[in-house]
Amino acid sequence: MKILNLYCGIGGNRKLWGEEHQITAVECNEKVANKYKELYPKDNIVIADAHEYLLDHYKEYDFIWSSPPCQSHSTTNYFTQHIRKRPVYPSMKLYEEIIFLDNFYKGKYCVENVVSYYEPLIKAQKIGRHYLWSNFFIPVIKQPKSDIGGMNHKSGYNTANKKPLEERNAVNSELGLHILNRAIGIVLDNNVKQSKLF
Repeated sequence: MKILNLYCGIGGNRKLWGEEHQITAVECNEKVANKYKELYPKDNIVIADAHEYLLDHYKEYDFIWSSPPCQSHSTTNYFTQHIRKRPVYPSMKLYEEIIFLDNFYKGKYCVENVVSYYEPLIKAQKIGRHYLWSNFFIPVIKQPKSDIGGMNHKSGYNTANKKPLEERNAVNSELGLHILNRAIGIVLDNNVKQSKLF
């Protein structure tokens, strides 16, 4: 499959995806993108605005994973607003992408974000600390207690101290694999059904 991994970070969601897919990963932070490239050298890494990249390239892929920045939606944002002296608007890029993919994209997609401090504006499925929006059903799985990051490899960071934000924000790798496998199963099933028609 050709996979687009938007807002890839250091690739927590991608860790267990293997090497049999053609994966394009998009990340705007060059330092974080370089760390992703070290971990997944066979992937095509693009340093760009993922939100804009999606508009220009969505038709090129069989499966799209998007994990837009979650900070403005998180409960942490809500409870720490006193530190900033005022609240922050939730970024609507999250909902822009869900609406866009749902109406224009013909492949399978999953948009992931944290459980927010407000009721989602578009109904989402909840698994662990994640909200998921997709155009296919994702069965609930129990995630490991060490849900933050799911990163067990040597990332180059001193993990004796608090993990860096980009590692703490990584999606659990088992959840990432679970979602990809579900998408692949549906795509393969649809291809078999179509081939039987001809």
